[in-house]
Amino acid sequence: MTDEVITIEYEFKLKDGREKKFSVKLRKPGLQFVSEQTSTVRQWTKLEHHQCPNCPLKPQTHPHCPIAANLIDIIESFKDSLSIEEAEITIRSESREYHKRATVQYGIGSLMGLYMVTSGCPVMDKLRPMVYTHLPFSSLEETLYRAASMYLLAQYFRAHEGKTPDWELEDFTKIYEDVATVNQSFTKRLLSINPRDASLNALVGLDCFASAAAFSSIEDNLKEFESLFGAYLQDGDTARLTRPQRK
Repeated sequence: MTDEVITIEYEFKLKDGREKKFSVKLRKPGLQFVSEQTSTVRQWTKLEHHQCPNCPLKPQTHPHCPIAANLIDIIESFKDSLSIEEAEITIRSESREYHKRATVQYGIGSLMGLYMVTSGCPVMDKLRPMVYTHLPFSSLEETLYRAASMYLLAQYFRAHEGKTPDWELEDFTKIYEDVATVNQSFTKRLLSINPRDASLNALVGLDCFASAAAFSSIEDNLKEFESLFGAYLQDGDTARLTRPQRK
């Protein structure tokens, strides 16, 4: 995989005829956000302004919250928008295009989520692998499937690096407890600039899955997918899975 930049485009066509377009540039192979921020940084983006209690960053090295600094254009573009305002939302990536007529909060939520996990926040970085299969407008069930798959693939890589894997997903909920804390603190950050409710409700929508994953049993949640894997649960060498061994 080469060190190239890919682009994911978001386009909002509002009922009043206005159009809003955003291009998210990500550098492969790590899918780091490539900043093209044109706006001057704002007071509300300073790291210490409603800083997340679980944030490991220091203002001496990071004067501004990396997520907030990259979200300026989006927040200001939708600062006067109501969450119930309808729009034609189109999302284009390298290999496919998504289109949906929906309230703007759904498109904003998907776009904000993309920024939040690629901007360099140490807490949100653990969700960055999900960007590889970016799925706008996903349901809670689809998000759970992708999140659990991502986490187990991470354990495979940990095992091959000689680290202790968590095959029982014991630490899965801890990740989402931390994500929920970031979402809640970021809501306070946004409230301090008093935007209309589109951005706030978009963030609330993002937090629904994080909160559900953080405060419920992952084993119970995954049970509904078990029947999909019947072929892997049969006896016989062709269906038997073994844990990866370090070579």
